[in-house]
Amino acid sequence: MQKNSENFSMQEALRLVESPAGQQLLALLRHSDSTQLQKAADQAAAGDYASARQALAPLLNSPQVQVLLKQLGG
Repeated sequence: MQKNSENFSMQEALRLVESPAGQQLLALLRHSDSTQLQKAADQAAAGDYASARQALAPLLNSPQVQVLLKQLGG
């Protein structure tokens, strides 16, 4: 199992993305500001997870997303 970090594997990520809550979260992301998403993705790819989370904060703070994140265990 390939690890991307000490606590999270690619297999675990795929399991989350393929879950019903993960699919709903992806749908919300697809309908959100693509510029902010790209910025966050670029920051995460560069290892700057704090800035990526900050860029996604408006989306992550929405009640609908909070429910989905709780369902995903986040």
